[in-house]
Amino acid sequence: MASRTRRHGAARSARGGFRRRLPLRLLLPLLVLVALAAMLMLRGYVHSEILADHRVQPPAATDKVPEKILEGGPVIDVRGGRTEGLSVPDHRLVLTFDDGPDPTWTPRVLDVLKKHDAHAVFFVTGTMASRYPDLVKRMVDEGHEVGLHTFNHPDLSFQSTKRIDWELSQNQLAITGAAGVRTSLFRPPYSSFADAMDNKSWPVTEYIGSRGYITVVNNTDSEDWKKPGVREIIRRATPHGGKGAIVLMHDSGGDRHQTVQALDEFLPGLKEKGYEFDNLTEALDVPSAMSPVTGAELWKGKAWVFLVQASEKITDVLVVGLAVIGTLVIGRFGLMLLLSGVHARRVRRKRFSWGRTVTEPVTVLVPAYNEAKCIENTVRSLVASDHPVEVIVIDDGSTDGTARIVEGLGLPGVRVIRQLNAGKPAALNRGLANARHDIIVMMDGDTVFEPSTVRELVQPFGDPKVGAVAGNAKVGNKDSLIGAWQHIEYVMGFNLDRRMYDVLGCMPTIPGAVGAFRRSALEPIGGMSDDTLAEDTDVTMALHRAGWRVVYAENARAWTEAPETVQQLWSQRYRWSYGTMQAIWKHRRAVIEKGHSGRFGRVGLPFVSLFMVLAPLLAPLIDVFLLYGIVFGPTEKTVVAWLGVLAIQAVCAAYAFRLDRERMTHLISLPLQQILYRQLMYVVLLQSWITALTGGRLRWQKLRRTGVVEAPGGSVPRQRSRSSDDRRPVA
Repeated sequence: MASRTRRHGAARSARGGFRRRLPLRLLLPLLVLVALAAMLMLRGYVHSEILADHRVQPPAATDKVPEKILEGGPVIDVRGGRTEGLSVPDHRLVLTFDDGPDPTWTPRVLDVLKKHDAHAVFFVTGTMASRYPDLVKRMVDEGHEVGLHTFNHPDLSFQSTKRIDWELSQNQLAITGAAGVRTSLFRPPYSSFADAMDNKSWPVTEYIGSRGYITVVNNTDSEDWKKPGVREIIRRATPHGGKGAIVLMHDSGGDRHQTVQALDEFLPGLKEKGYEFDNLTEALDVPSAMSPVTGAELWKGKAWVFLVQASEKITDVLVVGLAVIGTLVIGRFGLMLLLSGVHARRVRRKRFSWGRTVTEPVTVLVPAYNEAKCIENTVRSLVASDHPVEVIVIDDGSTDGTARIVEGLGLPGVRVIRQLNAGKPAALNRGLANARHDIIVMMDGDTVFEPSTVRELVQPFGDPKVGAVAGNAKVGNKDSLIGAWQHIEYVMGFNLDRRMYDVLGCMPTIPGAVGAFRRSALEPIGGMSDDTLAEDTDVTMALHRAGWRVVYAENARAWTEAPETVQQLWSQRYRWSYGTMQAIWKHRRAVIEKGHSGRFGRVGLPFVSLFMVLAPLLAPLIDVFLLYGIVFGPTEKTVVAWLGVLAIQAVCAAYAFRLDRERMTHLISLPLQQILYRQLMYVVLLQSWITALTGGRLRWQKLRRTGVVEAPGGSVPRQRSRSSDDRRPVA
């Protein structure tokens, strides 16, 4: 019994641990994505992109329609068992406007009506009333009546009673939210005269009457939607012999300038002939069709209008964001292609030289914390270097025997320094204090150098203005899908970037896996700082501000072990993203400084902010709009646009692979990488923003290593083979 209780407790603890981790990693980003998707769905709904039905019923038989309806007036009342068609008295005209409100033409129609002291009835759709509630409120405030014209403007003879109820209730909700009233007037879409009622539309009219609505058709059609000209609209809208009429016009659905001009002549002309222009209930001398709404229904309507307005504004912002990210992506790719080509041509010239040839010994610092699986490959690769090196392994309180492994190798020129666990910056500073040489190479404990890496890495120090050099970090474990994606990212996103930044003179980061520094550059700025979680970015920015030049050595290749699980990748990128944001904030004053520091602040910091912080945060918009466009929008155009962006990325990736002399086969996974990787980076960056804005602290994320990376050609013996246990994510 006790053991069972312990197991239950462990299960609850595990479930509790899962619940604790979910908000930290996924909940807030997921909520943001769900909210954006909901806003897009709502926008699609109110723009008739979702649930829209554009079918129109052809004429049918009329034998089931009562004669008194076919021969009666345009106001059809079948409420409470009644069956009658009412007509407007002589010399009374009821102007009706369908399909609005429209932000361009409805205000002009209202202005003309106000000018001539005339009232009318506006049969508004729910979609337009939700989007332009102020116009509905103006209609009511100025004495006009509003009526329902359904929400999405479908032919109701095709619809079920459930859909009809939905169309009516949503239309009513929009009017309530906009003007605080409900109405009992209804006009069916695609309706005509009363004698056009048939066996398909009559059952709909009966059902709508049972719901308490009066159906209003017309008996005078201006046919203004055909744009026949102002004179013709006036002629068709004018009844004969002083008869009363319900006149059909439109204030939406296209260019209505002829309607507005015709009204301005029509109203005074018929007033001179003794006509009055009233709303419907005034003309019939009956109580108003509109009644005020209070309480929960009113707030429900207001909430609906608020959400629709929010979806419109958010979607507008998203569209702007998409345009921004599209411009940034294309502009960045274009700049990378241009400047990386410039860099490659410059450094690959036969007579290119950084200055004097650097031959003096250098010190290589290897900070190590629990790197037992990797450290032997790392150290052996350094000893095999074709440049004289002193190797210092700084064991930062490892608990897995890392230091003992290095000492047991007995390799010449390799020293081990032990310290209590204090973090990577402290370990590097400890190594720097014990280094014997003036040029310092720094690498990670899971990285393997080629024999020529150190020699290639230090040659730029032939230029006395160079204070630091970034090497070419490559993914060694690229045989998995995640590894292949990171391989593309390293070759395309990191190394192509570094070529561009080199030409611009604003390299933001010396990679921790392979970088070199002058001691005389590091010591005045205090060495490696622990102010941020991205000490490599922090120190690089500090060197720029101190006036040093930072360059890229493309042939200084280092093979590093990239994370092998999504969990490990998330942990690493979370630290990188948050650390980069910390470094940008720390060095923000460079923007207003002069000289080399100011140039970096006004060029480098904006580049890093745009391309490493903001652009990845907006990048999922490409995929969100792709899905939206495929489901609800112009599918072909959406797919073509997305494929165009992908093609640009593929061109850049292929060019980057060609510059780095990498095989193109890994680019097969590029489309999938662009879809899935963006979402992961979005989650990481959003979580980093949340951590930054809430003042949270992020601890160091130690990745689980497998020790499978070796330099190409197998010059460094592999320490151990990969096992299934090595692939398991850290719990």
